[in-house]
Amino acid sequence: MKELLLGLRLLFGSGRGNRARFLLMASGSAVGVCCLAMVLAIPGILAAQDGRKAARAPDCRLDDRRICVGAEAAPLELQLTDPYGSRPMTRVFHAPGVTDISPPPGLRELPSPGEVFVSPALHQALMKEPGLGQLVPGRERGVIGAPGLAHPEELYAYIGVARNQLTAGNPVTSFGMPYTDDETVEPSTLGIVRFTLSGVVLLPLVVYLSVCSRLSAAARVRRLAALRLVGLSKKGVQRVNAAETVAAALLGTVIGLCIYALANDVISRTGLPGFRWYPADGALSLSTILICLIGCPILAWFAGAAGARKAISNPLAVRRTAADKPLSKWGLLPLLPGLGIVAGYCVAGATGHEPQSTSLSSILMPLAIVLVGIGLVLSLPIISRSLARAVALGSRSLPLSLAMRRNEVEPGGALRVATGLVLLVYAASLAQGVLIELDQVSKRNSPVQSYTLPLRGVSNEKRQAIEEVSGVKGHFVKLDSYREHDGEGWPRILHAVIADCDQLRTMVPIVGNCTERRFARLVSGDQIYDEDSRPGAVFPFLLQGEGKKRFFQVRVPEAALKYPDKDGEALVDSGDVLIPPSAIPRGFQPESATLVLLSSSAPDVVRSVLDGIGGVDPTIEVETPGVVVTALQQITVVKTILGMGMVLGLIIGVAAYLVAATDRAVERRPQVTALSLLGARPSTLRAVQVAQVVLPLAVGLILAVVMGKAAESSYLVTGGGEIFWDGAGLPLLMASAVGVILVAAIGSLPLVGRRIDPELLRRD
Repeated sequence: MKELLLGLRLLFGSGRGNRARFLLMASGSAVGVCCLAMVLAIPGILAAQDGRKAARAPDCRLDDRRICVGAEAAPLELQLTDPYGSRPMTRVFHAPGVTDISPPPGLRELPSPGEVFVSPALHQALMKEPGLGQLVPGRERGVIGAPGLAHPEELYAYIGVARNQLTAGNPVTSFGMPYTDDETVEPSTLGIVRFTLSGVVLLPLVVYLSVCSRLSAAARVRRLAALRLVGLSKKGVQRVNAAETVAAALLGTVIGLCIYALANDVISRTGLPGFRWYPADGALSLSTILICLIGCPILAWFAGAAGARKAISNPLAVRRTAADKPLSKWGLLPLLPGLGIVAGYCVAGATGHEPQSTSLSSILMPLAIVLVGIGLVLSLPIISRSLARAVALGSRSLPLSLAMRRNEVEPGGALRVATGLVLLVYAASLAQGVLIELDQVSKRNSPVQSYTLPLRGVSNEKRQAIEEVSGVKGHFVKLDSYREHDGEGWPRILHAVIADCDQLRTMVPIVGNCTERRFARLVSGDQIYDEDSRPGAVFPFLLQGEGKKRFFQVRVPEAALKYPDKDGEALVDSGDVLIPPSAIPRGFQPESATLVLLSSSAPDVVRSVLDGIGGVDPTIEVETPGVVVTALQQITVVKTILGMGMVLGLIIGVAAYLVAATDRAVERRPQVTALSLLGARPSTLRAVQVAQVVLPLAVGLILAVVMGKAAESSYLVTGGGEIFWDGAGLPLLMASAVGVILVAAIGSLPLVGRRIDPELLRRD
């Protein structure tokens, strides 16, 4: 306890400069803790959103036969999700039953037929776009409260309808499920996000916090060595050192948590692109507070103990500024296996042997990236010292020789300034690989958008109105032959389309000689042919009309219409039979079929078509193949989180540079003053300072770019996408590296002042 008090007395009683360094350590730790809290809060935000989704999920108690209890008297619900641009819009149609149930969270009561409850975001959208009201028919009764919404920008509506309008509804007796099937981010994707944030934010953050805890390391080590020489024990010296580092870390942690609390309140209200949350979702949890309050001081203690090891073991060498021992080559150990794994995946991708075992890759790939990142940090001093020795021996330039000799004696000094920026470039390359993989998933190249609607229960008038919706440029009907469910084995099925030649050309732009009113087989050499579609085979199709049902026999014709499908964009399959519309008996239509509409894939056209279909029948279920709006929403959220991580990584990297550069300027003042008194010109000293920082930084950035691109390529190889080698991102990384070098060079210039202070030469 006495040693801790001694450390605090030395902290506050050793001059204004020492107190300033303590405040710099605390403020630097505060920035790091704030970034750490932001990263730790993301899983809690996503869990809170998923929890509210689960709380509003409809449920029905099942008996032993897996049948809903009281289904006849229970209300009915039908949930439909449509794309509104790139955002999902969810509509819940509710039909009251004989029994009443408690409303879901966010509502005081369930809507009656003709009434609507909407979310605040959907209320604003309805005000801006009146045509959207066709999808949400009824009188607006009120807005949904926050407990019933996943996030403030969610488009959600409860629509009351009559029971006879909801033939496809499901009975519901209560609301609330243990989990949700509609996660904001799927668990597998969330694992990728956590892994990426670990590389982009947490790894640079550890280095940054270590830099903050090692401020004024040279002066502190000399002071600790003096205490050791006057008789203080080794553990006592460690406690004195810990008093300053841990106190700064604790103060910085408290300040950082307060900054995060304010930032969470501001950012949650303004929102990030595609990602919004309520302030309570991002509030500091007990686990986050404990991790920050315990983890950061522990990290500071270990970093301080590592810096004070030489003062404890050999204090006389510290006081006499003896040369350090050559660095051990063990620092290269983590780099070698990491590069081995990365190189193996790159070779596998280049030779066309992409790995198939995703479980093994999910373990090896993160391990390799972490090993390369750690190895990059540990190997930089070794490489810097070897390079400095080689350059100093062969150089005839005085500034360059002085700079390299200083780097040879103290390789970690300049690299403390450069490490944060080097890791930033390395992490940026990894984040770029993740964004490329997500872009491959979300990218849509087809100029045509299709819509599929089940025709069961749709009248001829509604079907005709849907086909004439503005924006629709083509339509056809897909149907399957009747199948007997009582037979043994798999029944033979014939897939068919009802369309004329003009409609066929909207499905397949290039097709053979199509003859009107003629049956034909559709055949493509780019697809696998359906073996059940053998010429001469007869299949029955069930039709209904005027309260009657009848079978319509179709014989697979010999005639074939060939079409190409190299890009996989055809809307028919090889083996389908083309049925002319005139062949269907008048007054009848298939009992079970799907209407397919076609339009342009432009977002405004897709929105117009969906609004038009909703105007005809808002309860009809529409699917948009190729546009999985929930997946697009997930990708948007993931991109936003990764973008936020890259911004935090940039803040951490720049902060690490500023803190380390400022500290190094203070530490180097005695050496600079000594050289000035020996006659060195200011221009020479500035050239020395720039060379000391720029040369090892340039080497580190080159290694970061090379290793980062290799790690990115290996990640893309294991991701299963089509892009393995991201050549387009290399100029951006190189430009970023050059910018970093320029910033570091400019930041090194003020280290040499115009005024010579001889007092620095005799100051301890």
